[in-house]
Amino acid sequence: MAQFPHLSSPQQPLRRQRSWLRVLLIGIILFVITTLILSVTGNPNLYPTVILIGNFLVPVVFVAFLYDHRHLSALDPVTVASSFVLGGILGVLGASVLEAFLLPVPSNPNAGLPLSTAFLVGLIEEGCKIAAVAFLARRTPHTSEMDGLLLGGAVGMGFAALESTGYAFTVFLASGGHVSVSIIETVIRGLIAPFGHGTWTGILGAVLFQQSTKQHFRITRLVLLTYLFVSLLHGLWDGLPHSIYLIVWPGIPLSLTTLGIGLLGIILLIVVYRRSIRQQLALLRARPLP
Repeated sequence: MAQFPHLSSPQQPLRRQRSWLRVLLIGIILFVITTLILSVTGNPNLYPTVILIGNFLVPVVFVAFLYDHRHLSALDPVTVASSFVLGGILGVLGASVLEAFLLPVPSNPNAGLPLSTAFLVGLIEEGCKIAAVAFLARRTPHTSEMDGLLLGGAVGMGFAALESTGYAFTVFLASGGHVSVSIIETVIRGLIAPFGHGTWTGILGAVLFQQSTKQHFRITRLVLLTYLFVSLLHGLWDGLPHSIYLIVWPGIPLSLTTLGIGLLGIILLIVVYRRSIRQQLALLRARPLP
């Protein structure tokens, strides 16, 4: 893993691009076209393409949005992309192993997760994702809160994309091979993706980097409290009953409980993002002029 570059000059411009919007538009067009062709031709070979585009589109757009709106950070696209892929894989593998050993066997698999089990899932998955962030960033300076937010968001969204793909295939098998059910699941999970994994791990990654020294990660009280808080959000997301829904066009139900928990996470992510900008500006002002 290549080391992340440093900021070298206070005059480095604040870059705001729109690559995320291009990715979103191209992705939507490809998803619609492949879905229509699958529907018209009935070619089952197109099904994996539809599901992969649908489940990776929003996570990739989310990370591209964060990257376009980074301030005073010199992380390159290769580093962010590798964190998305490798971090997502490491997080999913770690969580799958731990959940197989630590989660109780459900008495009724169709009844959803009990709240206690959902909290345990939150602790496991948030722990695995931040461990992946720490592993991938082990040879880099840990002084930029913005870098921690961006890397955490990338790892979290890589995890979300892989997890959603798995759910889509599970729904496909459980429905007896009904493609439409799987596609609806893909669309729903895509719409709520920005409110979940990427937000939680982005928050925790930012706090971890902010509390660490240049060469060593520090697990402080604030890091632990943030870990418990995002795990709590994760547990509530998975475990609270979903009884009130917002119906969006063209008839897709979105849980208001999920949206409420997600908005709380987004608000906190914005607060952390703005604080990270202030931190970087303060560091630049404190540097002696050459």
